[in-house]
Amino acid sequence: MHPLRAVEGGRVTILGSGFRFDPPPEVSIDEVPARVAFASASRLVVVTPGDLDGGRAAIRVSGVPGETAYVSVGAKWATGLHQVDNPVFNAKGDLFVTYSGARGQEAPVSIFRVTREGTREPFGSGIVNATSMTFGPDGQLYVSSRFEGAVYRLNESGAPEEVASDLGVACGLAFDQDGGLYVGDRSGTIFRVFHGHTTVFASLPPSVAAFHLAMSAEQELFVTAPTLNPYDYIYRIDRQGEVRTISSPLGRPQGLAFAPDGTLHVVEALAGASGVYRFSRLDVAPERIVSAATLVGLAFGPRGELVVASNDTAYRFE
Repeated sequence: MHPLRAVEGGRVTILGSGFRFDPPPEVSIDEVPARVAFASASRLVVVTPGDLDGGRAAIRVSGVPGETAYVSVGAKWATGLHQVDNPVFNAKGDLFVTYSGARGQEAPVSIFRVTREGTREPFGSGIVNATSMTFGPDGQLYVSSRFEGAVYRLNESGAPEEVASDLGVACGLAFDQDGGLYVGDRSGTIFRVFHGHTTVFASLPPSVAAFHLAMSAEQELFVTAPTLNPYDYIYRIDRQGEVRTISSPLGRPQGLAFAPDGTLHVVEALAGASGVYRFSRLDVAPERIVSAATLVGLAFGPRGELVVASNDTAYRFE
């Protein structure tokens, strides 16, 4: 079975032999009927239902003997969001999510905090089109506004303070080990903000959606910038600003993050193949480890948990 994790709408492939395919067999996940999207004698593709509780769920195929297979289903952790990039965790394990809103819309609440118990609390307001987030070396939350071309720092009570401006269509954020803040302007520039001074760090082709940023342990900046092309490469920028690409492109890559073991994980939003892809090595093709209908971001928590986010919902895998 592949992949072993899925959220509602995600397609899971079951491999075997002797499957009935005309008509296809009945398939259930955790005793909930699942639609069969493709069937052959050796392969079934099923769509994960939306009304599952989350956790380890048994997959059963009618008329097929053998051991029960299991899939890990992401549990809904927060809904009613408007994410356009990764959610982020703080050190305590609280998750921060956005309500970004339509262009120029100042939502009543820009940032929400979701506790481990699933309680969603208003955290920050007054940021128009809150876009990307990251925690700085000072432990405070930094948020970009693509509408204002600015970055704000939020204190522990959620009050915002502008720390940089004139950053174009400010999207992705990442810090380096020296405290430099990188900001992705989707019109084609990566800025570095350090001690209040802004410089151009690198130039990239513009994106139709957003720039998404992640800093590796080796202090290389990784960037996704989806375009209208069928596939887009992931950019890899060294400390001197030299731009390279990873050899394996993805269809509409979105949020990206490094797991605790250092492996790069990237969200792909290509219809029919959306999910999270893991690069065990940067010079080999990635493996899809989470299947979904459509995702925009992901985050790893302090206890090893994985959260993936669509535009409106965050799901948690323990």
